[in-house]
Amino acid sequence: QVQLQESGGGLVQPGGSLRLSCVASGSIFRINAMGWYRQAPGKQRELVATITSGGTTNYADSVKGRFTISRDNAKNTVYLQMNSLKPEDTAVYYCNADQSLWRGNYEYWGQGTQVIVSS
Repeated sequence: QVQLQESGGGLVQPGGSLRLSCVASGSIFRINAMGWYRQAPGKQRELVATITSGGTTNYADSVKGRFTISRDNAKNTVYLQMNSLKPEDTAVYYCNADQSLWRGNYEYWGQGTQVIVSS
């Protein structure tokens, strides 16, 4: 079993920056893609960015050019650098990890970290 712990959320003014971190612990072997998702009040959860074990990234159109996802396997950590934040970025951000084992695939989620972009 894998546990994911997000950190780095908080209150920031429009145009500001935050860096989210997600540390994986437990049975962390054979972790494949990791990603960040977010859910704003009254809206469905949406993909923000993903990164494979090989470093291939994918971003939602709404964050391209502003957000950067990265991964440090030595630290079992995935990051989301968020620049030029907008009020519409306000949401709970969740870390996600996919694990492939002999007995099947498993998906894990963190508890989320709140990001509020407001003046």
